[in-house]
Amino acid sequence: MKILVEAPLNSLSLGNVSLNIIRELLNKDHEVGVWPISDNVEIDAFDLSDDFKIKLKNSIDSRFDFLKEDIPSLKVWHLNGSENRKNPRQYLYSFYECNEPTEIEKKLCRAQTKAIFSSSCAANLFDAEFVPLGLDPSFKPNSKKYLEGVVHFGLMGKFEKRKQTQEIIKTWLKKYGNNNKYQLTCCITNPFFKDEEMKNLINITLGGERYTNVNFLPYLKTNKEVNEFLNAIDIDLGGLSGGEGWNLPSFNASCLGKWSIVLNETSHKDWANNKNSILVESSGEFECYDNKFFVKGRPFNQGTFYSWDEDAVISAMELAESKAGQINTEGQKLADKFTYSNTVDQILAHIS
Repeated sequence: MKILVEAPLNSLSLGNVSLNIIRELLNKDHEVGVWPISDNVEIDAFDLSDDFKIKLKNSIDSRFDFLKEDIPSLKVWHLNGSENRKNPRQYLYSFYECNEPTEIEKKLCRAQTKAIFSSSCAANLFDAEFVPLGLDPSFKPNSKKYLEGVVHFGLMGKFEKRKQTQEIIKTWLKKYGNNNKYQLTCCITNPFFKDEEMKNLINITLGGERYTNVNFLPYLKTNKEVNEFLNAIDIDLGGLSGGEGWNLPSFNASCLGKWSIVLNETSHKDWANNKNSILVESSGEFECYDNKFFVKGRPFNQGTFYSWDEDAVISAMELAESKAGQINTEGQKLADKFTYSNTVDQILAHIS
């Protein structure tokens, strides 16, 4: 099949997804024209073979040859911006975290030849298609020993109201703060915040206090560093986010055999269950608006996210603590069930 792929190529999660989709298309010997969004190509974060780099360059260099009516276009992007298309037949693969689609979002969805979402929750809201993500093959378990004799919790993901970053850290500190049998490592830098903003947010979260068993990592620039982080922890806390389109860090941690504490809402329901995760039921909802990424009254991203009860999360942490050091074998099975090869096959089935 000849196909034009318009997608971001960068080190953010969306760029990671795009690169894996393109790699699988090329692995399956499809003719691919790659159109990087904003003409920006930043792939230094990924451990790529020379063969793939050559194929990717050729696909980018030949992208103008794929501007034809009879060639389908796959756009990996948000609803906001999906109105711009390269070819008449555009299939949008998108991500949605809220729960109140606006009329403009619905119109954009209907304007596609077909819209496909990374979560069944979003697909149901828009009466669209659902195709799950997979495990990036660069994430693999290793046999290294890290903090022996310490239960190591990890929190990865941009500092956001949506992800309940502040609430997660505060709850952990209430239970384990300054108890050096436990460690919390946070990788929560938000590239959309200035350095001073990030420092202030962390200071507020810690209540101006110093803790001996909490540390904050700078932004991890490569998949190799992220893989090291995921292997080093025992328990992932990022699954307590109030709204996700998939939640790659928590999913990846589970695939590596770690234990993730997961809020049983939104896209989490597509991969997390009570066998491969430690589930927490939601206790209510809160407005999504943070006046930065989600602004009330805008034509995009409106609605609520899901909250949780602090005592329920502390109980989940205690359960996770009892499992620390045990390999999450059910979590590892996710790596076989959810692959980018399957993702691409399902996307192509909708295009065909």
